[in-house]
Amino acid sequence: MSPPTGPAAFALYDHALPLEQLRRSLQQPACGGYVAFEGWVRDHNEGHRVLRLEYEAFAPLACREGERILAEARQRFGITHALCAHRVGPLGIGEIAVWVGVSAAHRGECFEACRYIIDAVKHRVPIWKKEYYESGDSGWVNCEHCAAPAAGASTDAPAQSHALHTCSS
Repeated sequence: MSPPTGPAAFALYDHALPLEQLRRSLQQPACGGYVAFEGWVRDHNEGHRVLRLEYEAFAPLACREGERILAEARQRFGITHALCAHRVGPLGIGEIAVWVGVSAAHRGECFEACRYIIDAVKHRVPIWKKEYYESGDSGWVNCEHCAAPAAGASTDAPAQSHALHTCSS
C-alpha cells in the first residue's frame, strides 16, 4: 500500500493530531459549512480523579469500521467530506483524544453528520480506554452508558503527519 497523499478518512495516531492539516483538507469551494468535534481527556470519571489515560485499538478492524461509519455519514447526510482521527497510546489531561471534522454545502447536515460520526465511533470502533486514577488504581473503562446504539446507527491524514494507521477511502 502506498503512503497516502491526502487525508485518509479515518486514521489512528500515536502522537498529537495534526488538527490544522485535517481542518484545511476539508475546506472546499463548494462547502459553506464546517463542523468539528474535539474529545479531550478530562480529569475525572464516575467519581474518580483521573491522572492520565491510555488508548489501545485493533487497528485493522478499527480502520475498516471507522471508514464504514464515515461512508454511512456521507451517504445519509449528503455531506461533502468527513474525517476522523483518534489517538492511541498514553495521553495526558487536556490532550485531544478524538477529532471529527465534516464539511458540506450547508451547516445543518454538518452538525447532524458530526454527531452521528462521533456517536457511532464511540459505539462501534474497537478502541479501548484505560484510566489511571489518583488513588493509584487503574482500569479499563467499560462505558455502559455509551453502549447504546448511536442515533440512527445501523446494527485522508496527510503523509507528513505520520499517522500510525490510515485507510484508503
